[in-house]
Amino acid sequence: MRVAAVEKPTNWTENYIQQVPVSLLRPGVDTQDTIRAKFEKVIRNAQDSICAAITEIDGKPFHQDAWTREDGGGGITRVLVDGNVWEKAGVNVSVVYGSMPPEAYRAAAGTPPADLEKAKAAGGRVPFFAAGISSVMHPKNPHCPTMHFNYRFFQTEDWNGIPGQWWFGGGTDITPSYVVEEDMKHFHGTYKAVCDRHDPAFYPKFKKWCDEYFIIGHRKETRGLGGIFFDDLNDRDAEKILAFSTDAVNHVVEAYCPIIKKHMNDSFTEEQKQWQQIRRGRYVEFNLVYDRGTTFGLKTGGRIESILMSMPLTSRWEYCHEPAPGSPEADLLDAARHPRNWV
Repeated sequence: MRVAAVEKPTNWTENYIQQVPVSLLRPGVDTQDTIRAKFEKVIRNAQDSICAAITEIDGKPFHQDAWTREDGGGGITRVLVDGNVWEKAGVNVSVVYGSMPPEAYRAAAGTPPADLEKAKAAGGRVPFFAAGISSVMHPKNPHCPTMHFNYRFFQTEDWNGIPGQWWFGGGTDITPSYVVEEDMKHFHGTYKAVCDRHDPAFYPKFKKWCDEYFIIGHRKETRGLGGIFFDDLNDRDAEKILAFSTDAVNHVVEAYCPIIKKHMNDSFTEEQKQWQQIRRGRYVEFNLVYDRGTTFGLKTGGRIESILMSMPLTSRWEYCHEPAPGSPEADLLDAARHPRNWV
């Protein structure tokens, strides 16, 4: 895979490194038999394979920078900007550890511990470990959908009477500007097959969770047309959830790339491009107002360039815009306001 290096901007506070380390884990602490080490290997391999697949389609290489943070850990950011197919695509891997303010506990876990307020009163910071891969891809052609995925493992240590906890989270979801039922059946069908291999209850549960999580509350509509989403998952052996997360992230290319290849050369009008930009505006609204990953990153002093990598290069807001009844744009909006079952 071709990867080009970039210069470190002068406003970065991270430690930019030229050589990507074999592992971002703590030497001598996180041994190879731990879930932490196994998960890092999964996400590092996924970053390589997914970026290679995207570059093969687009023809332009990703820019890469590797970084470490003062509190511990680091990451590898790969971004493709103004490509032949994608306006912007990024795939980030991070493995970080240190301590976080108690307020970040609520952002990291959808259901914070019952004794959190009592523990906060005792003072101090929460020791944590977090590893994950995250990606957003915004194509140029309005007939090609945006896609997002994120898979993560989080662990805290004992703190002020609250026992250490661990959980997995993640998912893959799709955000088209136009409804193509065949494409949605392919995307959702791919992830239903992944889920069914591990637990037949997963797909209906995680599809519903995805529809409910990605709601833009002030718009009363979803960001896109769903996929799967799960969080705080620790209801079974960690190795089993690791296997499911591995299967899911390894099917990103199969679920998404055939749709891009199908539509990347479709013709489109200026009006269709403007509609895509309006939907991109909705994407921005959700990520900045509601997304837990963005909130957690900002509250823990995360790397700003990586956190905001999900933002599209361009977007649009029009006053009181409503598509014409019966139009393809109105159909997409209806699907966003009334989530549909695709498989």
